[in-house]
Amino acid sequence: MPEQPSSSKLRSPFFSALLGGLVVAVVGLIAIAAGVVDSGGGTTTTVATPLTAPVDAKSEDGSSNVVNQIYKADGEGVVFIESQLEATESEFLNPFGEPESEGGGTATGSGFVIDGEGHILTNNHVIEGAEKVTVKLGKSEKTHPAEVVGTDPGTDIALLKVDAPAKELHPLTLGHSSETEVGDPVVAIGNPFGLDRTVTSGIVSALQRQIQAPNGFSINHVIQTDAAINPGNSGGPLIDAEGEVIGINSQIATGGGGNGNVGIGFAIPIDTIRSEIEQLKTKGEVEHAFLGISGGTITPELAKALNLPVEEGVLVQQVVKDGPADKAGLEAGSTTATINGEEVRLGGDIITEANGEKVKSMEELVEQIQDSKPGDKLELTYLRGGDKKTADVTLGTQPDSSE
Repeated sequence: MPEQPSSSKLRSPFFSALLGGLVVAVVGLIAIAAGVVDSGGGTTTTVATPLTAPVDAKSEDGSSNVVNQIYKADGEGVVFIESQLEATESEFLNPFGEPESEGGGTATGSGFVIDGEGHILTNNHVIEGAEKVTVKLGKSEKTHPAEVVGTDPGTDIALLKVDAPAKELHPLTLGHSSETEVGDPVVAIGNPFGLDRTVTSGIVSALQRQIQAPNGFSINHVIQTDAAINPGNSGGPLIDAEGEVIGINSQIATGGGGNGNVGIGFAIPIDTIRSEIEQLKTKGEVEHAFLGISGGTITPELAKALNLPVEEGVLVQQVVKDGPADKAGLEAGSTTATINGEEVRLGGDIITEANGEKVKSMEELVEQIQDSKPGDKLELTYLRGGDKKTADVTLGTQPDSSE
């Protein structure tokens, strides 16, 4: 039986389609002449993975091992999820970037309880396409049917609910990912390869990463960690030294073609998720704003190499037909070039401002769209053939898939 995919290969560092809050956001357009590779805006560190970390006080049994304390305090709140998949004749690329036949079967993943009502957070890709979802709470072997309350493919999260006695529910405390710093110790608890209640530890190795959700859109402000994450960890909590959840473990960079951990995992920040929980409860979905372009970040090196009129901004690669940007008159590039093996469109509009604020990168534009709502107005300032122009865009609603 196929196992639920847990991760995906990291996007190409040079040029890739990250279809984030706005849609097809190509963020990795880099300096050609200098050969510089954009790491996606995060800061990495080479600090070794700690097995233990300092804590303010010892636990009741006298232990000062923070991993042990967190596991004892939070382990019961982590759940084992099984999804009975629908049988289809199609084939898809799982979050590892590998082909997988959808022939039905059982997929497994992780999740965690967030309140006394039985609500559970997990990844959307853990339960997507499932005819039936069941969970086991903590170390219990008792199986509970789970209702899918809401899903958001755009941020790859899902909210489930189980009808279980209050004594069996152990809600975890949601922390604040905005307070997280590079080098902070973290713990991951989940069910890798079906091995339930597995704990791994590490540090926050980078912040402000941008990854691609399985439906093709990008997720911002992602936490990078070297705590071991493998298939089956998807949907489980990333926990800080205070025992609070700062993210949902979702993907890994797999390196040389395998699907195991190589020390780079990604967690969707809890601050992003916190803002969506109520919508998932009341509407069953989350609406995201949509601009409808693909583009690349302009750097001084790129501007020099391509003889562009500005040294920062967003070079429009493609415009989605009949999308908000298309209706507002934005134009894509008409000339195609191959750069470092990637096809790039040149000659499109160059976006320099959004609502009067300078736009220095595609990440900034994606973030501004993701902070907006469908129907909001966005005034874009752009250059076309050296001439400065403006366009008033009414943002649309992000589709279910970038395709």
